[in-house]
Amino acid sequence: MPRLFFALWPDTAVRDELYRAAQAAHDGSGGRLMRRDNLHQTLVFVGSVAAERIAGLEAAAAAIMVPAFKLEWGTTGYWRHNRIIWAAPGAMPPPLIELVGALEHVLAAAGIEYDDRPYHAHVTLVRDARAPAVLPSLRFDWLVREFALIESGRDPRGVAYRPLARWPLTR
Repeated sequence: MPRLFFALWPDTAVRDELYRAAQAAHDGSGGRLMRRDNLHQTLVFVGSVAAERIAGLEAAAAAIMVPAFKLEWGTTGYWRHNRIIWAAPGAMPPPLIELVGALEHVLAAAGIEYDDRPYHAHVTLVRDARAPAVLPSLRFDWLVREFALIESGRDPRGVAYRPLARWPLTR
């Protein structure tokens, strides 16, 4: 069964900014640098879903109407408990909170279990890292215009994420 999650999937410019911060974090902490093409901001982790349920999940997600929004990036940190260096927006705009809530609602209505821990907007930059002496700095804006359903799989280089479907946010 495919392992799925909903995410904000960055464009090239945003991905470049995040990857620069990831490289800087990795230089001072070791660990496993996230692949540039895997960088994303998870919205809701779903996990394994039977293939025959994916079309219904996509149809439910397509009905979500949330306005586009801006994420102002400028925070980085380290979670000692799981050894992750992360980047995050400075604030959670209301449409982001609304989008996560709408996704959780459609999953619950479809009877699909999901990870319902409290939401913490972030992008993982480095895994299995030592505590960095200095965290990387970053300052940029991301105009979020869509969200995506992502499949987690493997390729010869390791874990690979692949967008299965994308939906625009309203303007």
